[in-house]
Amino acid sequence: MNEPILRYTEALCPVCRKRLPAAYIQRGDAVCLRRSCPEHGEFSVPVWRGFFDFSRWVQAAPELAPGENAACPGGCATCEDHLQNACCVLLPVTDRCNLNCTYCVADPGNKPDPLLEQIKTQLGELTVPGQTLVQLSGGEPTTREDLTEIIGAAKAYGCAHVQLNTNGIRLGEDAGFVKKLADAGLSFVFMQFDGLDDGVYKALRNRPLLEIKIKAIEHCGRHNIGVVLVPTMVPGINTAQAGEIVRFAVERSPVVRGVHFQPVSYFGRSPVNAWEAPRYTLDGLLNDIITQSGLVSESDFAPSRCDHPLCGFHGDFIAMPDGTLKPLKTRETELAPCCGPGSADKNRDFVARRWSMSKDGVTPSCCEPDLTDMEQFAARAGSHGFTITAMAFQDAATLDIARLRQCSLHVYAEGRHVPFCAYYL
Repeated sequence: MNEPILRYTEALCPVCRKRLPAAYIQRGDAVCLRRSCPEHGEFSVPVWRGFFDFSRWVQAAPELAPGENAACPGGCATCEDHLQNACCVLLPVTDRCNLNCTYCVADPGNKPDPLLEQIKTQLGELTVPGQTLVQLSGGEPTTREDLTEIIGAAKAYGCAHVQLNTNGIRLGEDAGFVKKLADAGLSFVFMQFDGLDDGVYKALRNRPLLEIKIKAIEHCGRHNIGVVLVPTMVPGINTAQAGEIVRFAVERSPVVRGVHFQPVSYFGRSPVNAWEAPRYTLDGLLNDIITQSGLVSESDFAPSRCDHPLCGFHGDFIAMPDGTLKPLKTRETELAPCCGPGSADKNRDFVARRWSMSKDGVTPSCCEPDLTDMEQFAARAGSHGFTITAMAFQDAATLDIARLRQCSLHVYAEGRHVPFCAYYL
C-alpha cells in the first residue's frame, strides 16, 4: 500500500516508551502517526481525519531534525532546547478528588495534601510578578479548605491571573464559598462540563452532575467570576453534543466566557490502552462544532497561537443578544508563523482578557449593538467576548517530540517547569 510520508518526527513506543523515528503518513483521507519498535512492532494512530487540509494547517510548524530535543520526553523540562515560554503554569495543590471519573488525566488518589507553606514557596518560585497565569489544579482543588489562602498568596506574590480548574461540585453547592473565592482574587474558572444530559455524566463521571454544574455557573455569575466550560470529548459518548454545548454556552454569556474542548487522551485513568483507543481528532472536533452548532465556520478558526498547530485551535467572537456569534478574526489573518517564545506572552494576555468577567458586572441588553460604531463595538467585545478553543493532549500513542518542544502549558513540580504532556505521561 502506498502511504505517502507528509512529515518526519520522533515519537514513542506506547508500550515501552522508547523514543523512535516516526512519520505522519497519508492513509486514505486520514493522517496517521506511524513508528516501529524493534521489540513491540509497528504502531499507527490517526491524528487527522481529512475534514480540512492537513498540510495547510501545520505549515507554520518546523519539522524535527534527527537528534533535536534529545532530553524529551523522559528528562523533559523547559531546557534551552524548548521553543516556547509558559503561557500558563499549572500547580497541583491536592491529589484528592470528590469524583471517581472514568477518564482522568491526573488519576488522583488519597495522598496527603502538600502543606500550605509548601504551596506558598512554590508560588514564590514560579511567579513572574505582573505576568504569571497560574492554574490551581489537582485532584479537585476545592477539597482544600485553605484554597482562598492559596489564591490570596498567588496574588500577593504578583500572579497577574489565578485560574481554578474544577469539576464545579462545590461551586454549585456552596454559593458562599464562591464569594470567598471572588474576594480572594480568583480570576476565572475552568469547569469540567461534558454535555447536556446526565447520561453523559454517568458514563464519564459516574454520577449525574448537570444540575449542579448549572448552579455553579449561576453562583459564579453572581460574583462576577468568568467561567470557561471544559468538555472532555469521548467517541460514542458526547461527540454528538459539541454544537449543543456551544449554543448552551453562548446563551449564558457573559458569565460563560467560552468553551475549551479537550478530545480525550488516554493517560492517567482510562478504561482502554492508548494504542487501542478510538481517536477523536482535532479536525473531527472542529468539523462537529461547525456542522452541529450552525453558529461558526471554518474561516473563524486558526491553529493554536503559541503551541504546535496539532495541539489546538482557537476562535474569537462576540456573543450577540440573539444567541449568534460574530467572529472578531478570520483564519486568513492568522496564518503567519507565531511560534516564537514571545507568542506565549501574547496568548496569555489574550485569554486573560477574554476569560475574565467584568468585576463591575454587565447590564443585560435586549437591543442589537451597532458593531459599525466603534464605541458600541468596543463595549460589546469587552463585555461579551467569547472564545471557542481546543487542546488535544498527547498520550503515549500520540506524543510527538516536535509538538512537545512547543508546549506552553507547563506543570510546576520539584522546582521545574515541565511540559504538561511529558509530566502526565
